[in-house]
Amino acid sequence: MMQPVSRRMVLRGVGSTLALPWLDAMLPRSFGKDSAPANSPLRMAFLMVPNGAHMPEWTPVAEGASFDLPPILQPLQNVRGDISVLSGLTQAQAFALGDGGGDHARSAAAFLTGIHPRKTHGANIHCGVSVDQLAANAIGRQTRLASLELGCEPGLTSGNCDSGYSCAYQSNISWRNATTPCAKEVNPRLVFERLFSSGSPQAKHESREKRLLYRQSILDLVNDDAQRLRGKLGGTDQQKLDEYLTGVRELELRLQLVESKDVKPPADFKQPAGVPGEYREHLRLMCDLIVLAFQGDLTRVTTFMLANEGSNRNYQMVGVSEAHHELSHHGGSKEKQEKIAKINHFHMEQFAYLLERLKKIKEGERSLLHHSMIMYGSGIGDGDRHNHDDLPIVLAGQAGGTITSGRHVKYANRTPLNNLYLAMLERFGVQGESLGDGTEALKNLKA
Repeated sequence: MMQPVSRRMVLRGVGSTLALPWLDAMLPRSFGKDSAPANSPLRMAFLMVPNGAHMPEWTPVAEGASFDLPPILQPLQNVRGDISVLSGLTQAQAFALGDGGGDHARSAAAFLTGIHPRKTHGANIHCGVSVDQLAANAIGRQTRLASLELGCEPGLTSGNCDSGYSCAYQSNISWRNATTPCAKEVNPRLVFERLFSSGSPQAKHESREKRLLYRQSILDLVNDDAQRLRGKLGGTDQQKLDEYLTGVRELELRLQLVESKDVKPPADFKQPAGVPGEYREHLRLMCDLIVLAFQGDLTRVTTFMLANEGSNRNYQMVGVSEAHHELSHHGGSKEKQEKIAKINHFHMEQFAYLLERLKKIKEGERSLLHHSMIMYGSGIGDGDRHNHDDLPIVLAGQAGGTITSGRHVKYANRTPLNNLYLAMLERFGVQGESLGDGTEALKNLKA
C-alpha cells in the first residue's frame, strides 16, 4: 500500500543527493485526483536568442486560436496547444534614448530587467534586478537552488564589446542587483554536479572522483535509499520514479560520451572541459538539465542564453556558414534573410525539444509543462533595423491553468514587455506595482 512521502525527501549517498520527482504519495490523502494539479509548484524559465528574427516568417497572420504556425514556428507543431505567440510587446529601455550605438548590449541587459543600462565599459556598470531574480528572491528558499543561470557561450564581466558598452551587458540577462549580473554556467558537467552533489566542496570532489574512477553512476551511490523508497510506493509512483532515475542515468551517459570524444579545437582556442564540441548537443544537454531541475524541484526559476547577444556563431549544421550577427545586418538581401530564417528555425527546434520533454512528464493529472511558464524570445525584432518593438515572443505552458494557451495574442505595438513579467510574477505570488516601464500585469493571457 502506498505510504505518504515528504515533498522534501531526497535520496542520499556519499557526497551526493538526488531530489525526487512529484509523486502521488506526496499529496495529502484528502486530495483527490482533480485537486492534485493545484498542489504542484509553478516553474518559470526565460530563454533568449540573439540578433532578432526574420519576422515575416515568425509572426502568425490570424489572431486567436485559429492561427497557423508560420515557417519558423513549425517545430512547435506538437505543442501548438501549449504555446501563446505574443505580438506587439516592446522593450523600450533597449532603445538608444540618446546613447547612440550599442543595441545588442542594451537588448540583452534590458531584456529581463526593463532598465536602460549605463553606457560604460568600465567597472561602473549599472542595470537593474531582473524578473527571474525577483522571483528567486521570493520563492528560492523553497528549493535547493534559488535559480539556475545557463548559457552556451561564456559570460564576460569586463571589456568593451558594443559601441562603448561593457561585455557584461550583452553576455548576461540575469541580474542579481543593479551592479551584479548572475554568472551563467556553460559546462553541462558542472551543472549536473551542482544539481546532484551535496556536502562540502571536498566531499563533492571526492564523490565525483570516486564515481569517475570506478565508472559509477550517481544512482549507484543512492541505490540503497532508492530501493527503500520504492517499497513504500504504489505502482504508478514506482513507474514515475523509474522514469526519473532513467533520465538521470541517460544524461550521465551522454555527458560521459561528450567528455570521452577526442574533439580537437583550433590551436589558439582552449576548450573548457565538459563542453560539447557540437552546438546542438550542447543545447540539448542544457535543456535536459532544465527538465531534471524542474522535475526534481531543485529550482523553479531558470534563464538560458542559447548564445550571447551579438553572437557571430555560424550554423553549418543547417547549411549556414556565415556568422549570425553579420547575416542579421541583411540590408534587405533575400538570400541573407533566408539564412537567418534557417538559424531561427534551428533555435526553435531546440525550444520545441525542451517543451516536448516537459510535456511528457506527468505531475498529478497534468504535465510538468502545464505547471510552467517558459518564455522564449529576443530583445531585438529585426536584426537589420535593431528595433526593440514588436519583439518575437512565445510563452509556453499554462501556469497551472491560469494561462489560456494555443493562441496568437496581438497587443498594441509598444505594449511593455515588462507587463508580461508582472503577470508572470503575479502567478508566482509576487506582487509589484511596476518593473521598468511596466506598470500593470499584461491582460488577456487568460481567455
